[in-house]
Amino acid sequence: MNKLKSVDDLKKLRESVKNRTSVRITGENPDRTVISVGMGTCGIAKDARKTLIAFVDEISDKNLENISVVAMGCRGFCKAEPLVEVKIPGSEPVLYEKVNEAVAREIIEKHIISGKLVESAIFKKEVKS
Repeated sequence: MNKLKSVDDLKKLRESVKNRTSVRITGENPDRTVISVGMGTCGIAKDARKTLIAFVDEISDKNLENISVVAMGCRGFCKAEPLVEVKIPGSEPVLYEKVNEAVAREIIEKHIISGKLVESAIFKKEVKS
């Protein structure tokens, strides 16, 4: 981090941190897109923290509004972690698997901004016969 040399530098830093943390605030607002990142033990072991940070950074960098990034617990599919659920108002939730930083950025660009699913990362539950 660069040294702060003026009050303006401090204000810029405050605004930047404020923007990044506001992305983590959520509520029961039905008009808000919510991105939930699996942060159970298995998710954390598979770098879910980096995934969550990538979402927060990308949303902040692109100045996207009305989107929250939240942590969710274990869903029981450890093999597929980090799992990410995207809930866009008026659409069915989509569950993505093995979401790393690059896939997180792709989800923002394609799913959130362009409205197209990231087919290669959609969770596929294995069914045993």
